[in-house]
Amino acid sequence: MSITEQHKKLERNVTLLGAFAFVAVIIGGIVEIAPLFWIDNTIEKVDGVRPYTPLELAGRDIYIREGCYVCHSQMIRPFRDEVERYGHYSLAAESMYDHPFQWGSKRTGPDLARVGGRYSDEWHVQHLANPQSVVPESVMPQYGFLADADLTIGDPAARLTALSRVGVPYTAKDIEQARADLLAQADPEADAGDLAKRYPKAQIRDYDGKPARLTEMDALVAYLQMLGTLVDVNSAAAQEDLATETGR
Repeated sequence: MSITEQHKKLERNVTLLGAFAFVAVIIGGIVEIAPLFWIDNTIEKVDGVRPYTPLELAGRDIYIREGCYVCHSQMIRPFRDEVERYGHYSLAAESMYDHPFQWGSKRTGPDLARVGGRYSDEWHVQHLANPQSVVPESVMPQYGFLADADLTIGDPAARLTALSRVGVPYTAKDIEQARADLLAQADPEADAGDLAKRYPKAQIRDYDGKPARLTEMDALVAYLQMLGTLVDVNSAAAQEDLATETGR
């Protein structure tokens, strides 16, 4: 029997074709997945990436709670139109401590991967309270209630502990100081201790214009203001390219 005849027989026999297709998928899966068990990390680390501070983490939780990820992605693809509009394309390492990541699947509003530092705290507060007052064509809902909602702290140490168990490198001191760090970052008059040393580039200030209160607005703006600010992306991208070329 020729190869052609054998192939026709395989194509006409549903059971046999299904069995061979199953074997092919199994082999392909093993080839793709097995190597991952023999490497420590699939992401090339870059300088500057650090875990979120407790206040930024609280803001991120609010960002997820309010569904901001539904309309705003946090992944700039390496296309000219995206880079010109939003900034340098996103690096894998920038999301390595995200649980879950915020890459997104659609954009009703702009990508926020590099929104940190682009606008003042006052702009963010006004935009969240009344988006149409700063962007008339915006269809974004109003989130002014965040400025009137005291931040419910809960147990920041437990939150950091849980994340440390899935690989986020919080130290014992980070966990012990979690509550104090959260309160200190939004209060420029407080003694922040070594917060800035443990969390490089942490921005310590009142965010919502109400220094006497710690609100959900403080936390959300703190989170937005750090997005894309930690890494020297041009240098990091060069490191990634070099690592790819050398096969590391």
